[in-house]
Amino acid sequence: MMLNWNTIDTVLLDMDGTLLDLHFDNHFWVEYLPRRYAEHHGQPVEWGKAEIYPLMQAKQGQLDWYCLDYWERELKLPIVELKREVAHLISLRPDADTFLQALQSAGKQVIMITNAHRNALSLKMERVELRTYFQRLISSHDFGYPKEAQAFWQSLQAEVPFDPATTLFIDDSLPILRAARDYGVAHLLAVRQPDSRSALRDTEEFDAVEDYAQLSAELRSL
Repeated sequence: MMLNWNTIDTVLLDMDGTLLDLHFDNHFWVEYLPRRYAEHHGQPVEWGKAEIYPLMQAKQGQLDWYCLDYWERELKLPIVELKREVAHLISLRPDADTFLQALQSAGKQVIMITNAHRNALSLKMERVELRTYFQRLISSHDFGYPKEAQAFWQSLQAEVPFDPATTLFIDDSLPILRAARDYGVAHLLAVRQPDSRSALRDTEEFDAVEDYAQLSAELRSL
């Protein structure tokens, strides 16, 4: 996979699973939060999972699924504080910072667009300093629509002028990539292994990032 970087002016980048290892989020939501919820209620961890997993499934792809305020109200737990307890697991994907440096050197407009809640975004930026590489850091919560919705893309276009025909978008979510494609974003890449502790996955109709070092080398050769 070679991109024609001369036809790309804007690069939109997801955060979790794209620039950051998804292991932190998977561990928190799948293992750590159900355990702490079960402890809070004096129950075994399997009880916690049986309570929480259906709630999550019901909200998948909706803004509430990503909203820490929603889960704090729903579970009556201090979600941000609990995330801090395992914040040592927050880490960059290999060579992601090298890629961001190369984008900056090439003079591209680089925008982070994430479904992460602003409090989650702040926590991650405390652990991994990425702000300086981006013109803007945008949370879908700013607009009130998740990236899965066309209304998000319309709001983004109004907030940050970009030409979908000369834009590259990298995300680990296939439904979100399809939403971007429907909006007209021309260059799309998935992520083969969002969670470093999980298996490689089929990215279906999308080409995938295997290695940010390769993308960085392409940029530097312009």
